[in-house]
Amino acid sequence: MSTVSAAATPGTVLADVVFPARRVLARDTALVIGGAVLTGLAAQISVPVPGSPVPVTGQTFAALLVGTSLGARRGFLSLALYTLVGMAGVPWFAEGSSGAAMPSFGYVLGMLLAATVVGAFARRGGDRGVLRTAGTMVVGSAVTYAVGVPYLALATHISLSEAIAAGLTPFLIGDALKAALAMGALPAAWKLVGRRG
Repeated sequence: MSTVSAAATPGTVLADVVFPARRVLARDTALVIGGAVLTGLAAQISVPVPGSPVPVTGQTFAALLVGTSLGARRGFLSLALYTLVGMAGVPWFAEGSSGAAMPSFGYVLGMLLAATVVGAFARRGGDRGVLRTAGTMVVGSAVTYAVGVPYLALATHISLSEAIAAGLTPFLIGDALKAALAMGALPAAWKLVGRRG
């Protein structure tokens, strides 16, 4: 199958087109591991937020890109691997942390779910146009916060409104910038792949 016809096929995500393979299991295993490593590396881009136990990191952006690029199943597996290895003690969560005891662990769980959701959207073309990509990223961020903020409230024994103030509001501008990056990068990648074929 040519790159152009693969790109036009419904249910195809970027990884299917960029990395076509006869040995699908080997390719998928490498993609899952690569997505986990990318997320772990991106988590090390971390800026503390005054008054919040949650830093601004690159891991949320990486998790959403992994989900959209790999699709729901591989995106889930990649973030599950990232989560399990971090829980086992590898210091690749934000700020070089590991384990499940940190107040921001709910965001890691939210990213696992978000990667799955945006991966499902990508299989339906949710990453092929600027507006569709924006919608996909907004939904992915919302899923991350829907898990992360209540977890933060429970872990730190604060009210939900305090958790929103500490774990959501300070991050909205950064999330808008990340969505803007994705809105440019993902549709451009699809155009590049189409031209390559």
